[in-house]
Amino acid sequence: MSFVRAKIQGAPYGVTVTDRPEGLSAFLKPDCAAAIWRRQPLPSFQTWIDTLDPELLPRGRVIVPADGVREAVSELCEIAGTPKSQESERLVDDAAALADIFSGLMESPFVRVRLQPVSTNACRKFHVDALTARLVCTYRGPGTQYGVSVDGGDPDQVFTVPTAAPILLRGTVWPETPAAGVLHRSPPILGTGVTRLVLVLDPVFNPDDED
Repeated sequence: MSFVRAKIQGAPYGVTVTDRPEGLSAFLKPDCAAAIWRRQPLPSFQTWIDTLDPELLPRGRVIVPADGVREAVSELCEIAGTPKSQESERLVDDAAALADIFSGLMESPFVRVRLQPVSTNACRKFHVDALTARLVCTYRGPGTQYGVSVDGGDPDQVFTVPTAAPILLRGTVWPETPAAGVLHRSPPILGTGVTRLVLVLDPVFNPDDED
């Protein structure tokens, strides 16, 4: 999928914002708790995904080798009845590309892939995930919200990741300390009529240890 720049105003300390996928490597530095690749989809893709019947959005959760994400997402689209088109291929290709980048950074041979349409206030509380790290990319609807907490409570200032911009987030299992205090949540959308489509990637180092 081809992307151009999107604006992100005033990202807080500990959050790296990059215009290039290579810049996501800053996520591995000690002082980076989150990294965002700011980009926007082609207008034709965004129109397609925004106007697609929510019942036809791909959904599912699967653990696959990093190089198997393209086939897995393609199958999820087929199961959901997502119309085959150039735009659906862009979605599949982009998910596969993000998985390749993420698994390379994390050095994980497998990834857990979750594609999820969301129309409720799922994960509405600010939190840190109980894992090593996570990639979240919202293809449709408002993106993930995040901010820095200095005392464990909700952030005083909340930022929203632009639609289609992937964010890498450290979890509680990340080996480095101290914690940076970057919390995140899903944007509250209950009752708005909005349906988001969210891609979530988690590193899996040994699939035999997974449920």
